[in-house]
Amino acid sequence: MTYNSCNAAEIQYYPAEKAEQLQAAVIAKGKNYQARTANLLENGQPAYVNQLILQDSPYLIQHAHNPVHWYTWGDKAFAKAKRENKPVFLSIGYSTCHWCHVMEEESFDNPAIAAVLNQYFIAIKVDRERRPDIDAVYMEAVTLLTGRGGWPMSSFLTPEGKTFLGDSYFPPEPFKKLLLRVNEVWQQQNAQVLKRADEVATAVAKSSSTRQKSQSLDLKLLQQTAQQLESVQDRKYGGFGQKMKFPNEPLLIFLLDNYQRFGDVKALAVVETSLLAMAQGGIYDQVGGGFHRYSTDMQWLVPHFEKMLYNQAQLAETYLLAYQLTGKAEYARIARQTIDYVLSDMRSKEGGFYSATDADSNGVEGKFFVWTPAEIKSALPPKLANRAIDLYAVTASGNFEGHTILHLPVSLEEYAEKHAISLPIVLLEVEQIRKLLKQTREQRVPPLRDDKIITAWNAMILESLVLAAEVLQEPAYLQAATQTANWLWQTNRQASGELWRIYWQGSSSVSGNQQDYAYFASALIKLYDQTGDQQWLDKAEQLTNIMTQQFWDKSDYGFFMNSQSATQSMMVRPKELEDNATPSANAVALSVLARLSRRTANLDYPDKAATALASFSAKIKQQPTSYTHMLSAAALLNSTQTGSVQYAAKGAVTVRAKRTEDNQLIVHMQLKPGWHINASNPLQASLIPTKISLSDGQLERVTYPPAMLKKLSFGQQKLALYEDKLNVQVNLPDTLKDKQIINVQVQLQACNDKHCLAPETLSLAVARPVS
Repeated sequence: MTYNSCNAAEIQYYPAEKAEQLQAAVIAKGKNYQARTANLLENGQPAYVNQLILQDSPYLIQHAHNPVHWYTWGDKAFAKAKRENKPVFLSIGYSTCHWCHVMEEESFDNPAIAAVLNQYFIAIKVDRERRPDIDAVYMEAVTLLTGRGGWPMSSFLTPEGKTFLGDSYFPPEPFKKLLLRVNEVWQQQNAQVLKRADEVATAVAKSSSTRQKSQSLDLKLLQQTAQQLESVQDRKYGGFGQKMKFPNEPLLIFLLDNYQRFGDVKALAVVETSLLAMAQGGIYDQVGGGFHRYSTDMQWLVPHFEKMLYNQAQLAETYLLAYQLTGKAEYARIARQTIDYVLSDMRSKEGGFYSATDADSNGVEGKFFVWTPAEIKSALPPKLANRAIDLYAVTASGNFEGHTILHLPVSLEEYAEKHAISLPIVLLEVEQIRKLLKQTREQRVPPLRDDKIITAWNAMILESLVLAAEVLQEPAYLQAATQTANWLWQTNRQASGELWRIYWQGSSSVSGNQQDYAYFASALIKLYDQTGDQQWLDKAEQLTNIMTQQFWDKSDYGFFMNSQSATQSMMVRPKELEDNATPSANAVALSVLARLSRRTANLDYPDKAATALASFSAKIKQQPTSYTHMLSAAALLNSTQTGSVQYAAKGAVTVRAKRTEDNQLIVHMQLKPGWHINASNPLQASLIPTKISLSDGQLERVTYPPAMLKKLSFGQQKLALYEDKLNVQVNLPDTLKDKQIINVQVQLQACNDKHCLAPETLSLAVARPVS
């Protein structure tokens, strides 16, 4: 079999040795390999193959049979641009991006347009999920130039890597005209183009800079930010925005944190409006579970059908937290279905989780997910078919191109009440409908799955699995989380201990960026909190220390996205500061440092966190709704942490609290060897007793364990102490039996045989046990 790496006019472009290498790479893909191109030879094989065939990125390989002479990002491409005095055309996207596919098919696979690109430009293709640092820099430039951003990102750069023009998707004819016009301007007005590029580079650098006067940040700013979000929500449909709707999970999680921290019932109401609307809408896969990336309308009805791992992780977390804080079973149902979808459909045999699934099936957007009445009737017994058609509003005309996206016009509770059916019966029927429709749907051509495994995104789902195990009391989820943590640690780390970002088809590649370190360390801390296994905390510290060594900005502070060696040809070395579809990597790093400062005695952690926070404070003050995760991290650092597990004495004392079915509170304390706390009734009046209370009052019946009488090396008197482990049992008042969250105060003073630390009061938020 033979492949053309170029047409007759392009034979010289690839030397013979290179052409043979490209042909061999295609052959090595095997018989089942399907080239994405409309340009085929008479024997059905692709007419073109370019250098992207050698890459280990599904997105780049999708473009390997374009007639465009694509380069990957690197010195080689920019050196060629400088030698030939050509501008660079930079295209950035990802493998499950619908409009990336459209532009690929319309323009990059079009020989006429490719010929213009090849003649006048050096074309570079970047997978944003492999190199989010490159994407961040050039998306900032496009946003500054146009006021908007999106993928595919299309940018024109100087040979020095500076943007002078950019936008997103271009239709084929306007794109071809633009290419010709850019070349004309490059040739005839080069000085003006270079001047504009310098101005854009300066603006990007200024936008990325954190060198501003430090501002004070207090808890009032969290409350004010929550109030601002409450004022701009869509009160009818939930979410933020008046056209298309993104879940905006960082905002929802921030509002839940405010409810837990301050009792802000308005913040909880904002979140609940969004969660209920999304759960009933087409953005939620009513058959298979899990969420699509965003909705194209205000009502959450018509989604963009791709599914991203990071959405599943964050939305599972949001629904789990909402269930924990409210006890509403619907949130647990959606969280469980989302987690189960990820475990069944997005988990690799090796143990990691795939990145995403596409919006398209057989080239048609949403085809895999939509239904007609006839298809419902064919898949279900008559009674269930009638129920499904009525429940999910399936009609002959449909709500999406002649088909119906399944959704719930009313909640299941409202439906049951309206039809005089018990809710358990409705839930049972829904599960039967889902199971049978899923079996039918599995016979369809599925959407393309991006099967690369990204360290940071896997860390996100790992953390959600740990939370699911805790909230839903499901050991299988904790087992899955532990397996993923072990797999990532063993597979996606280099011999030096540094992380890889990507695992694909049996091998790891792309050095981890700061996001990978921060997210993985965060997940390992969560795993430590749940299991008490010291290895996870040790591993989190290892990653945090490497992150600090590689990415810390010694001049302006905070963390860069990439290492110094990865900044080649980029306008600036970027920092991820603002939350976007995911919390910013710097915010997650701050949270990690704050949590480690409570769990270890390493003073470098709180110092680094405070320094970074001061550096970012001016930006946070200017636009706090863009920095909600960083605000929560600031509260962790400067105030108190939330949750039912807390640490004292720099991690020497662990305090866990749980409630039982019979309205008791159990407070378990574990002390590291060599440490003790004073008993509830010390023998000396000057000593601080260990005391359990409610934040809003005293408890009447608290049963403390018997104290140990012991004489320590620094004194002659016997002391009444607690060492090792102890449980304090509290009979809660009947008035608290139905309260979803109670706030417990634990007062203690920890000492070893050399000195005593300052007294501490821990605040624990303890939820009712799940039914």
